[in-house]
Amino acid sequence: MKKALLAACCLVASACKTAEPAPTPPSPATPATQPQPPAESRPLSPGLDLASMNEQANPCEDFYEFACGNWVKNTEIPADRPRWSRGFDAISARNEEILREILEGASKGKAPEGLASAQKLGDFYGSCMDEAKLEASLPVLKAELAKLTVKNAKDLARVVGTLHAQNVFPLFRMGANTDFKDASQMIGEVDQGGLGLPDRDYYLKDDEKSKALRDAYTEYVKNTFVLLGEPAETAAKSAASVLEVETALAKASMSRVERREPKSLYHRLERKGLKAEAPGFPWDEYFKAAGAGSVQALNVSHPPFFKEVERLAKTMPAAAWAPYLTWNYVSSVVPALPKAFQDERFRFSQNLTGAKEDVVRWKKCVRFTNMALGEALAQPFIERTFGADGKTTTLQMVQELEKAFERNLDTLAWMDAPTREQALVKVRKIVNKIGYPDKWRDYGAMKVDRESFLHSIMGANAFEQAWQIAKIGKPVDKEEWLMSPPTVNAYYNPPFNEIVFPAGILQPPFFDREATMPVNFGAMGMVVGHEITHGFDDEGRQYDAEGNLRDWWTPASDKAFRERVACVKEQYDNYTVLDDVKVNGALTLGENVADLGGLKLAHAAMEAWLAKDPEAAKKAEGSRYTPSQQFFLSYAQSWCSKYRDAYARQLAVVDPHSPPYWRVNGPVGNLSEFQKAFQCKADAKMVRPAAQRCEVW
Repeated sequence: MKKALLAACCLVASACKTAEPAPTPPSPATPATQPQPPAESRPLSPGLDLASMNEQANPCEDFYEFACGNWVKNTEIPADRPRWSRGFDAISARNEEILREILEGASKGKAPEGLASAQKLGDFYGSCMDEAKLEASLPVLKAELAKLTVKNAKDLARVVGTLHAQNVFPLFRMGANTDFKDASQMIGEVDQGGLGLPDRDYYLKDDEKSKALRDAYTEYVKNTFVLLGEPAETAAKSAASVLEVETALAKASMSRVERREPKSLYHRLERKGLKAEAPGFPWDEYFKAAGAGSVQALNVSHPPFFKEVERLAKTMPAAAWAPYLTWNYVSSVVPALPKAFQDERFRFSQNLTGAKEDVVRWKKCVRFTNMALGEALAQPFIERTFGADGKTTTLQMVQELEKAFERNLDTLAWMDAPTREQALVKVRKIVNKIGYPDKWRDYGAMKVDRESFLHSIMGANAFEQAWQIAKIGKPVDKEEWLMSPPTVNAYYNPPFNEIVFPAGILQPPFFDREATMPVNFGAMGMVVGHEITHGFDDEGRQYDAEGNLRDWWTPASDKAFRERVACVKEQYDNYTVLDDVKVNGALTLGENVADLGGLKLAHAAMEAWLAKDPEAAKKAEGSRYTPSQQFFLSYAQSWCSKYRDAYARQLAVVDPHSPPYWRVNGPVGNLSEFQKAFQCKADAKMVRPAAQRCEVW
């Protein structure tokens, strides 16, 4: 359950007056007889973008508008995207161009020398790009669909298991996970799943937008069955059957908020316990077909869900399973099917993303290849993009932030000594991974077919699931990465007690070799602080220094913590995403706590860095903005973003992160460091009243 950094501009509703503050000039570095030029005539710090700013806005009234206003005003979202951001999306687009160049070369036999998986990279990408062969893929697909025949419960278990072995997950999901109570061991896990829409709530809500989305989804499923050769009337019945099964599964599923509680997801029942919980489903037949015949150690994340799986297996006529199983298989391989199937998917996806155009083929193929062979593709990417100085500086920043966390612990009056001591042990045991793995994954057993992308996808899927199943019953591999190095993101993994920063994110605007240290601390430093704080948010704090789910808090500190995070929940519950859609303060709680703590820690670490590095301090002085102002501007500008309305609505349901507007304006309102940096008056919008100010870490 890693906690990743990423996932609508809104206006603050309240109104109050405050004077327009001028940027605070830095302390004079020259004698009084040689005064500094006016702040507005000084250069902007490297790494900040003046063109993005709206300097006519008041930073104390709407800091996001001040930092990003002109960027938002002048930026158009690319037609094939649901959003565009100055940080994540701009870097991802640059990375994709580099990956495309690598893959184009590999597909023509010109891969970098010494790359073990060069042939597989070239063949996988090449088969994906061969659109003429995609049009001839239906015979292969229909041969696979013919294997999904169900005549009785044993057949159902066998077919579901066979599909799971191919990384296709009807009814539920099965794989490997760390044992929550023994983080040194991998065990099997079965979890809720089997839905085609992004969240269970889309099946359960009765508002007009939810009904319209279900209608659009049913139409999409129906049209897909028509493309498979069914008459329209039969296809409509097939689609209705799919929706019926998925709705039953949705009703038995936990909500995303409920799933944020780790204890609610841990039920070490073993296979015998699962069989006792849902005896009407042929579990032994299932595990054998899934390639996990010997697996006994098992976590059942949500036992009531599997009672519903059992009920469906016992009550649905055998023939009625065909549409649901067919739909699951077909929807998992749409990228390898004729263009008509892809067009149907895109038309439906517009309801969720608002995108105007489908993604061009080469971008799809780059993404699919990165998903299938990420650590192979990463090796030439690293050689081209990742410098040693980036890794060194990031590691130094990480260490400075961990020290800042330790210093901050001593200032927390609400935390008692025994809990503080355990927190100190945990932060000192955090493992830092930067750039790329020390050991690359071996893809030798993956089957790739240059002549058929459908075969290539099937081979990649089967390889991935077999790799997962093989982990069960073995010690945890602490060297494993859960993201490929070109990924523009970062994460904290509670069972590993580690923070991970792939090479993909260590680029401007998050990390800039030419920028001042306040700028780098405001962007990348905050990312680091955010991930460290995840180890101590409402989920992460439940894991100890070794990664075990264990209560190491005294009752008094536990109570005080809950009171403080309740303040954060209430703050964000009052923010608007779009129209009548509000931020879900419970869903986004962990990310909001991490944003607030990460920003505070990064600012403290920046001040400590400048205090001991005169050269860095001198470089940070003499610009238009003070070091603290540079820090907060850099943070905000890394989040300059625009979202299409449909996508903003979807993320409000499924994304544990708040919208970028509130990721900027939400935390700064709680920080006295921001108020001081921009000389904000006490009644300014960006200064929360003392009684409402939230502080956790």
